[in-house]
Amino acid sequence: MNRIVNWLKQRERQLFFLVNHKARNGILDVILGTITHLGGATFTIASTLLLALFGSGVWRQAALGSLIALAVSHIPVAIVKRTYPRRRPYLVMPETRTGKNPLTDHSFPSGHSTAIFAVVVPIVATFPPLGYVLLPIAALVSLSRIYLGLHYPSDCIAGAVIGSGIGLLAVAIAG
Repeated sequence: MNRIVNWLKQRERQLFFLVNHKARNGILDVILGTITHLGGATFTIASTLLLALFGSGVWRQAALGSLIALAVSHIPVAIVKRTYPRRRPYLVMPETRTGKNPLTDHSFPSGHSTAIFAVVVPIVATFPPLGYVLLPIAALVSLSRIYLGLHYPSDCIAGAVIGSGIGLLAVAIAG
């Protein structure tokens, strides 16, 4: 079992290095450095609150589902971060490229990935054609976290799974 775990860790570090080092360029620095904020608390809370307050009918229902999923999704994230503390990549691998003011809390799972998927999934469930735009944006937010040296790929995958799962649960309960 240790060999499998070590093999997976090695592959994850290779993927991390590919995204964090090999894919670097000025245009991506600007795009991913900006899009990462779409998964932050300010944007996710503000956008869903505005949609809930000023939307009507099914738009309001989708926004309320997103708000519920966003709030509930942070409970397992907080629990997992405390239960399985994982140091951020830049603290483990000195060659990691980061932006200014990197985060210092635990890495696993990614809160930004969790938040963006928790917000997007109920909206896409209500309006499936929006999935062609919103799901790639959510995936880019997750990718940006790796690109910026703040998370390993498995952190972002776990966040996406948690956010999506709770988003679907919010849709099922509200639906």
